[in-house]
Amino acid sequence: MANQASEVAASPVSSVSEGLTRDEMILKYAPLIKYIAHRLAMRLPSHISVKDLMSAGVIGLMHAVRKFDPKKNVSFKTYAEFRIRGAMLDELRALDWVPRSIRQKASQVEKTIRRLEREKGRPVEDEEVALELGISLDEYYGMMDGLSGVSLIDIENLRQEIPGLGGEDLLGSFFEDRGNDPFHVYHIKELKSILARAIDELGAREKTVLSLYYYEEMTLKEIGEIMDLTESRICQIHTKCVLKLRGKLKRVLKEAM
Repeated sequence: MANQASEVAASPVSSVSEGLTRDEMILKYAPLIKYIAHRLAMRLPSHISVKDLMSAGVIGLMHAVRKFDPKKNVSFKTYAEFRIRGAMLDELRALDWVPRSIRQKASQVEKTIRRLEREKGRPVEDEEVALELGISLDEYYGMMDGLSGVSLIDIENLRQEIPGLGGEDLLGSFFEDRGNDPFHVYHIKELKSILARAIDELGAREKTVLSLYYYEEMTLKEIGEIMDLTESRICQIHTKCVLKLRGKLKRVLKEAM
């Protein structure tokens, strides 16, 4: 990581926004690193170091300052958040801390939910999923607690599991500069449409959790207080949302191949 930091620091710096120098931009937006690191850490095992995430986040912010194009229709804060979070997720992938058994359980739950919803034509309840898995509701909730960490990188890794995507970064492509390339513009439009449809198929409570967590940037505890649920229950709902979105995206994108 030190070599990577040196490479970024030594590389040519494009013009930055807001009339600030590179160092001034880094200082101004540095608090984002701590904020994002702690939000990620809330759903990670205790042995994952927040300091490691923050170190990766510094690299992400430096990349953001260097590569940001003020001509694009996106704020620097939004772009920096994307780069910081992406760098932290890359660090988590490099650590390879998720056991294969956990990944297998995540895949099992995802496939079960997707199959049940296809058969019933509606969002399924937790009791239905637990029954199909042959476990009690308490065991199912315990399983979802154990899957909360892996859900962090599931959608980010989705491109690796879909034949034909060629490793393209689904989220990164929203920020990639390809000028007025009509194929790229169409591709982004399709990705947005697919994601919007996938979210629209979620249950009302699931949509509320996603909205409060990602758009209102509330903590899981704050969401729980609003919805009169425990923080653990909100975490379980969030994990279920991510697994469902992952399954829906895989299905739609595979059908489009």
